[in-house]
Amino acid sequence: MNDAETESPITVVVVDDEDSNLTSLRKIFQKGGMRPLTAASGQEALELCRQHHVQVVLTDLMMPQMSGIDLIKALRTVAPDVEVVVMTAYGTIETAVEAMREGAYDFVEKPLKRMPILKAVRQAAERQQLVTENRTLKRELKALRSTTGTRPIVGTSPALRKALEVAEQAAPSTANVLVLGESGTGKELLARHIHERSGLEGPFVAVNLAALPETIVEAELFGHEKGAFTGAATRREGRIAQAAGGTLFLDEIGELAPSVQVKLLRVLAEGEYEPLGGTTRKARFRLIAATNRDLLEASRHGDFREDLYYRLHVIALTSPPLRDRREDVPLLADHFVTVYCGRNGRAPMVIEQPALDKLMAYGWPGNVRELENVVERAVVLSKGEVIGLADLPESVAHAEHKSEAMRFAIGTPLSEIERTVIHHTLEHTKGDKQLAAQLLGISARTIYRKLAPSSGEGENGSPEGLTD
Repeated sequence: MNDAETESPITVVVVDDEDSNLTSLRKIFQKGGMRPLTAASGQEALELCRQHHVQVVLTDLMMPQMSGIDLIKALRTVAPDVEVVVMTAYGTIETAVEAMREGAYDFVEKPLKRMPILKAVRQAAERQQLVTENRTLKRELKALRSTTGTRPIVGTSPALRKALEVAEQAAPSTANVLVLGESGTGKELLARHIHERSGLEGPFVAVNLAALPETIVEAELFGHEKGAFTGAATRREGRIAQAAGGTLFLDEIGELAPSVQVKLLRVLAEGEYEPLGGTTRKARFRLIAATNRDLLEASRHGDFREDLYYRLHVIALTSPPLRDRREDVPLLADHFVTVYCGRNGRAPMVIEQPALDKLMAYGWPGNVRELENVVERAVVLSKGEVIGLADLPESVAHAEHKSEAMRFAIGTPLSEIERTVIHHTLEHTKGDKQLAAQLLGISARTIYRKLAPSSGEGENGSPEGLTD
């Protein structure tokens, strides 16, 4: 950091009962690009902290009337967000240690040297900013929790807001909803968000189809009568019956076996189903499905029924990957720190800026779920109340932010630019054309058309636009 650097200068109150020291320190901080305010006593320093937005107080320890230790104690009430750096003469290190026990951030020894004093104050200011931002994030999280039930959707990024806007519009309707997105992005949270705002009085019943053995999926969904098959000793209600008057959430719908797809299609088309060994019943639920697969592509290969896909795809929204909402990482990380400090009986903790920078730079292939695991690990392994680089996995601690911008030479044909953008987006979504279409704001059919060997030129020989 250069001496003159800082758009918003750090305001530092310098406290010393010797005028010559105040004059020297004022010049040092002015040349360092800071805003120094001087006080000849602890009382004057307190008054300055009341009148100005102060980041750091630099105070001598040995002063008449109010000592540096007394000033630190008083600042807890007057300006609790201010960080304190103490100046101490050789031979009074024990007093400096006492000051740090009372809450001082650091100490510097006299005779003072320009670079160490600037470094100490800048680091204290960075710490003060980190603590302030942490408190702000906690206030925002509290507000988010008040509007999203017991399991909050954390974030304010444009990508997340777009998904929430669609969810809010879809919630009051009875339309089926398909939530798209990679694993770990929080698709079930979006489904619950829709249910909570739907006005339905029935329960939210979630089924992870990928976690169920194929042999029991049908009985799990539709239920069975006593004796319907070997081992069916009693009658059992299925998840469809349990969701009566509410929402049935089918996660990983792309894993549903073809035989069960036919029966689910009947439920959606006719509003009826039959438990195994039973008679026809009416189905009364709202369906939300989720997948990380391209169901339209799967239907082309015969792995998923196209008619079922269109029944599910009445309203589609995408749960964005974490790499597309990096601005939400600090909020999410702070939320998980709070959660896992509580679960593990730890005192409140904060993430230091270098560690937070690495969390922001990392690509998060496992999305929010991976971030949650990393933060839980850091909370458990951290030896203090600050999570630093040493508490992060090596893959995260050594992360470097990579720009995802693309460059094209002037004169590059528009058709080539379109195909390149589509290919890069598909790499980004790991080949998921449906998700790529959502990100590009076009339909999956447009992607298929653009990538077809004969595509690229319109009737007049001009490239077709990406608009749909």
